[in-house]
Amino acid sequence: MSSKEHPYIKYSPEQFSEEEMKQKSENFYQWADKRRSVRDFSPKEVPLEVMENILMTASTAPSGAHKQPWTFCLISNTSLKSKLRELAEAEEKKSYDGRMSDSWIKDLEPLGTNWEKEFIDIAPWIIVVMKKSYDFDENGKKANNYYVSESVGIAAGFLLMAIHNAGLVALTHTPSPMNFISKALNRPENERPYLLIPVGFPAENTMVPDLSRKSKDDIIEYYP
Repeated sequence: MSSKEHPYIKYSPEQFSEEEMKQKSENFYQWADKRRSVRDFSPKEVPLEVMENILMTASTAPSGAHKQPWTFCLISNTSLKSKLRELAEAEEKKSYDGRMSDSWIKDLEPLGTNWEKEFIDIAPWIIVVMKKSYDFDENGKKANNYYVSESVGIAAGFLLMAIHNAGLVALTHTPSPMNFISKALNRPENERPYLLIPVGFPAENTMVPDLSRKSKDDIIEYYP
């Protein structure tokens, strides 16, 4: 399959014994299960290099035809964060005041969320994940991207795990509609906002809802 235009390299992943695999998979699950969405952030600074490493980890995600159809906007500017908060809250208030159904609002009650989004101001970093519906080739013509939402969704999952791995916390925020983000960040027409994610340390004495995740029996269907 390899050619001059599409060279291949040898792939030699690290391998483990059956017992090591069981132990490593169990340890990783237990560690990942400690990840929580947090709404109370500390303003404590996080080094830029840490954030860059986190985003580069997200960019290792698989994507349709390896098009990597994402841009990560990394924001620390305080005035820009305040502008984003103002715009996000305007949309969220409309949602809580009538866009969302009563059942939706009821489902959100255990999470303690509302239209106010002060975490956008407080968290030291805001990541806006942009999905690129298409790119441009060297001649400036449109070049298709494939499975864009799926690819960016996988990258977002990698991103959240990388944040957790660095000892930081995050919240996946999806103000809807999100067109205001593109305008505020002056993004090109081929990009659309996918997620707004505040990142930082949790505030002192942060509390999170006492939630449980679905069990193995709830999420796995076996076909032996």
